[in-house]
Amino acid sequence: MQNTRLNNLFNTIALRLRVWFFNPWRRFSLLIISFLFGFFLGSAVATTAGQAAEWDVVMAGFLVVLTEVSSRIFYGRSIRERQALWVECLNILKIGLIYSLFLEAFKLGS
Repeated sequence: MQNTRLNNLFNTIALRLRVWFFNPWRRFSLLIISFLFGFFLGSAVATTAGQAAEWDVVMAGFLVVLTEVSSRIFYGRSIRERQALWVECLNILKIGLIYSLFLEAFKLGS
């Protein structure tokens, strides 16, 4: 890519965010937010798909594919690459989503 001002701006912003998230507490807080967003997403999907009973099978298939793709991304990398922030956030989001779906299933008694 050419070294334009816009490219320099994006590189500088990315570098500063990377340095800012290098702090363990900020990284941990971002992971907690990712978990809670996954939990919210799981309960919202279960509630929305539960209202229209026609979408249950389609949404279940979509969630299985989403879970398997995120697992492939996380576990298909070396240990050094797994520590990338977006990969960890994706994995924690997946954990929150699955946890939420388990709790929804327990609430329904099935």
